[in-house]
Parts: sequence; structure tokens; C-alpha cells
Amino acid sequence: MKSRLDNLSNLQQRIIAAIAGVSIILGAILYADWTFLLLFCAISIFTQLEFYKLLGLDGNQPLTYYGTMCGVFINVITFLIEKEIVDFHNYFLISPMVTMIFFIKLYKKRDLKPFQNIAFTFLGIIYVAIPFSLLSVLAMRGGKYNHEIVLGCLLLLWSTDIGAYFAGTYFGKRKLFERVSPKKSWEGAVGGALLAAVVAYILGINFTSHQPWEWYCIGALMVVSSTLGDLVESLFKRSIAIKDSGSTIPGHGGFLDRFDGLLLSMPFIVTFVKIFS
Repeated sequence: MKSRLDNLSNLQQRIIAAIAGVSIILGAILYADWTFLLLFCAISIFTQLEFYKLLGLDGNQPLTYYGTMCGVFINVITFLIEKEIVDFHNYFLISPMVTMIFFIKLYKKRDLKPFQNIAFTFLGIIYVAIPFSLLSVLAMRGGKYNHEIVLGCLLLLWSTDIGAYFAGTYFGKRKLFERVSPKKSWEGAVGGALLAAVVAYILGINFTSHQPWEWYCIGALMVVSSTLGDLVESLFKRSIAIKDSGSTIPGHGGFLDRFDGLLLSMPFIVTFVKIFS
């Protein structure tokens, strides 16, 4: 299967992978809250493992498996608390669990830079796991699961990416942030914003979980923060001299490439929804 995909153009690979991926994601989100949890736990695991693997390419030694286990725990405990299955006070369990990172590194004799690698372990949790756990905060309201806000955010993310890709490919001339990402253009950014605006308008008409003006604000937050999130990931890849974070998703690179915009948009969107919605 992979050899057949390798013979296709990058655009063809992107379309096939997108259809397959979107089908799985939509099915899991729409089916039930538990499939929603399993889906984003799995994506979070793959993304965090990929992040730690890339750090390893640069000679670092983060606690890959323990850090990822902490990420899974944060995702699950957030879901259970927001679903009101367990009490809010269980959030305090996160503190001793992540503090164990210091104690584990204490016994790693071959680690020449333990505190640097402790910091990178925490970075994987903060940069990857916590944003994915915030999806549960969005999806639950009064302990009840509502797929609309999560699905809406993903549609806005995808529309931003798609609009930016095609506008940048066909019209891109002015560099957006050449020092970090030479291929990204202002034309692409505008194309992504315009398509996201159309999607936000459609969401405002069809998704009743939030008012139209809220969807417009969420769309604006997604466009800005996901674009910057993409640049942040490009900065990270540039610092370790790689092009893609992986080759797991044909035509799209790795999980970090695919979900980088979501990671840095979630804190802003959740804050907006919780304060103003």
C-alpha cells in the first residue's frame, strides 16, 4: 500500500490521506464521547512520541515513555473530571506524577545534561499533551458531551490549512516569515483566513452550541494561533535541521506536522469559550 502511495504525487497523497484520516476522526467524534477520548488519546500519544524522537535526533535524552504516560494520564483525568465521573480534586494527582520526572532522572547515570532533558520532558507534556487534553474541556459542558465545538475547531483548522496551501501554491509571492519558513507566504495566510471565515459563517448558521459571533471569534483565534503554531513547529524543525516531523501520514509528514496548529490554538480558544461563552 505504501509503495503505491509513493508513486503518487504529493497532492494525491495528501488527498487520499486526508480522506482516510478525516473519516476516522469524524467517526470517532460523532459516535460517542468515549471514542472521542480514545481518538485524541491516540493522536496525543503518537504526536508526543514523535516530538521526543525528534529531540533525540539532536542528541537529547528526554524521558520518552514516562513523559508520554504522563500525557495520557492528563488526557484521561481531564476527560473524567469534565464528564463529572470523578471529582475536580483529582487534578492534584498530576502534580506528584510529573514531579517523578526529577526523581527518575536522578538515577540516570549516563545522562550528561539531566536538567536539560528534564526540561524537554516537561516541554513534551506542555506543548503536546495539555493542548489535546483541553479538547475535553471544550467538548464537555455540565458533564454532557457536545461534539459541535470540537468538530467546529477542526473544520476551522483544516480550512485554514487548505486555504493556505492552495493560495500559497498558486499565488504565493511575499514571504510571511522567511527566516523560519521560506515557503510560507502572505498570500497563503490570507487564503487560509478567507476560507476559515467562510467555514465560521457556515458553522454560525448550522451549529447551535455557540452564537454566530462566537464562531467568528473562534475562527479568528484559530487562524492567527494556528498560523503562528505552524511557524513555531517550523522553528523547532529548523533548529534540528529536518524538513518533516515524520513520514507517518503520506503527503502530510508526521503527526506533529498535521496537528501543530491545534496545539497552540487550544489554550486561546478554551480561554475564550470559558470566559465569554
